[in-house]
Amino acid sequence: MNGQSKYQPAFDGRRALWRGIGHLLTPVVRLWLQRRVVQGKENAARLGERFGQSVRPRPPGPLVWCHGASVGEAQALLPLLQHLHRQRPDITLLLTTGTVTSAALVEQRLAETGIIHQFIPVDLPDAVDSFLDHWRPDLVLWSESDFWPGILNELRQRNIPALLANARLSERSVSRWLLAPNTARWLLAAFDTIYAQTGGDAERLQRLGAPRVLEAGNLKQAAPPLPADDALLTEWRARLAEPLPTGRPLWLAASTHPGEEAQIVAAHRLLKPQLPGLLTMIVPRHPDRGAALKQELAAQGDLRIALRSAGELPDQDTDLYVADTMGELGLWYRLCPVVMMGGSLIPHGGQNPLEPARLGCAVLFGPQMFNFSEATAGLLMEGGALQVQDVPGIADAVASLLQDDARREAIAAAGQRFASAEDAVIERLSQAVLERLPAI
Repeated sequence: MNGQSKYQPAFDGRRALWRGIGHLLTPVVRLWLQRRVVQGKENAARLGERFGQSVRPRPPGPLVWCHGASVGEAQALLPLLQHLHRQRPDITLLLTTGTVTSAALVEQRLAETGIIHQFIPVDLPDAVDSFLDHWRPDLVLWSESDFWPGILNELRQRNIPALLANARLSERSVSRWLLAPNTARWLLAAFDTIYAQTGGDAERLQRLGAPRVLEAGNLKQAAPPLPADDALLTEWRARLAEPLPTGRPLWLAASTHPGEEAQIVAAHRLLKPQLPGLLTMIVPRHPDRGAALKQELAAQGDLRIALRSAGELPDQDTDLYVADTMGELGLWYRLCPVVMMGGSLIPHGGQNPLEPARLGCAVLFGPQMFNFSEATAGLLMEGGALQVQDVPGIADAVASLLQDDARREAIAAAGQRFASAEDAVIERLSQAVLERLPAI
């Protein structure tokens, strides 16, 4: 371990059980992580972080540990952390995530901020002990619902206060948790205060027994627009001769999952006779799928496809452009006037529709948007998005929006207004963090 803990944990039956089982599972987890390294799902050079080991020393002074499981949660946290850093540069901000894609994105965005990134330790006793003994956080800020029972219980045992930000809970999740109400209540009790995205989320969390819940707003809705490199944006606008109305017809399927690209290509085939020169851009949710995806689509034989990671660029004859790189969604959203959200054509629950809406895109999504039910309902109510059900519906909506400038611009403007409505949530959550630190 990296030093002695300043805490004296009390005995707890659940903790003792977790420690016993965890020690038995440790060899299995080590093999599992090594397999994930081979699959490209873990960073081999930083695998020690998954066991709570860090080559970086803990800076002196207060330290706030923030956790966002994956890309979406990390992106939502970054503006809050940057705001905290500007207000209190004396506070060390440690951000953990659990995926290699989120790590790459975070490190790209954290340049010159002073925020430290680490991979979250696996939920095993030795790993958690090592992590907490080394970093000795004064406050923990968790995001959404990536609950690890061992970690949360250890925070409670060590009397480390924890806040849950951007909490959301669907009725579907409530039904599942009510099958084990004591476990739900026990997990939620690890947080001193829970800051829910909406009043509905707050009510559902209270129904599960959360002790203190406040409605704070949606961090994802408050996030600034995704960034884009200005030089690249200028270059791409020239290449495409600008989006509508002067250039080639262009639309984007963003953050797609397996099973969705075939539907996007089917829609492209329906659209092509109506929109000569149509370019359909596809950004897979997991960029490492790019090469295999191009091969899969190329097997159909009659489509011209270019791949971003291979350095290929679209020309006038390109049908599909697979943009399989990290951190460039802000670029594609600025180029494409119409965006179809991935994860919504299969039972995944959708991807964040507020990101393209914030950048003035006309947003489409399929029937499976349960991960963003509040945002979906709000966008539809305000006329800031369209919901489609199938391939013909996608084609009809894209054709209509690309051919009707006034309709497209009205939907985009309404979506942009809705997506920017929660700007104050960063200040509210920042104050919640700073108010806790003087008492520690």
